Amino acid sequence: MVISRRIVLTGPGIAWILALLVIPCALLLVNSFFERGVYGGIDYIFTFENYARAIDPLYAEIFWASARVALITTAVSLALGYPAAYCIALMPKRRQLAYLILVMLPLWSNYLIRTYAWMVLLNGEGLINRALIGLGVIETPLPLLYNDFAIIVGLTYAYVPFMILALFSSISKLAPELREASTDLGASSMMTFWRVTLPLTLPGIAAGSVFVFVLSIGNFVTPDLLGGGKRTMLGNLIYDQFLTARDWPFGSAIAAIVIGVMMLLLTVQAILVNRRDREERQA
Repeated sequence: MVISRRIVLTGPGIAWILALLVIPCALLLVNSFFERGVYGGIDYIFTFENYARAIDPLYAEIFWASARVALITTAVSLALGYPAAYCIALMPKRRQLAYLILVMLPLWSNYLIRTYAWMVLLNGEGLINRALIGLGVIETPLPLLYNDFAIIVGLTYAYVPFMILALFSSISKLAPELREASTDLGASSMMTFWRVTLPLTLPGIAAGSVFVFVLSIGNFVTPDLLGGGKRTMLGNLIYDQFLTARDWPFGSAIAAIVIGVMMLLLTVQAILVNRRDREERQA
């Protein structure tokens, strides 16, 4: 009876994950070991050529450029998200939900609409340049659009809510007595933060950073729109292989590598969190 109840409760979720995540990823991995057809598509001839092409310096440069943009986005999101999450966590419980809703509010609108809004803000005749010219800060419009800066701004805006939520979850679990004890022992507010709060919230920092990095490195809409197509990232490369070059096996190989990197990061993050939890329980 218990087993049947578990199957009823977990079956739909497991079936959903299998149908829309596990099976598509497995097909992607399988297709990466075949050759491209003469007119596109797949010739079912086993080969490792796609992975050999993936480590070509041309594609390796795209990978490192994508990783650099994703790392900068992660760092900026952390710098913006930690103070916000910290302030929300210190507020009275009755106010926290309202502020968390405000954090999530941008995610309720269409991603493309939000990206186009940034194009309006950052272009030469946009609100930002007009305001700076009107205040006399600059004389000519700044090149804020169609470059790495615009890509990082767009990615940070899109994914900083995930960073805030991960950090809030970690910070809100801290017992207030720990900070009070540190203050009673003569530590300043800054020392309490660096020696108590920050080390204890490292799991939240790791989780938020992994989320933002993984989402950023695979994004193709923001680099295409805000970057003007000048910066090719891994998401754009995969998109082009499937829909332009019709080289599905090579696109599958690149996608499989990206998924592998993401799984590695998530696994390392989970191992570190579990190890820290065990150490805390033993202490």
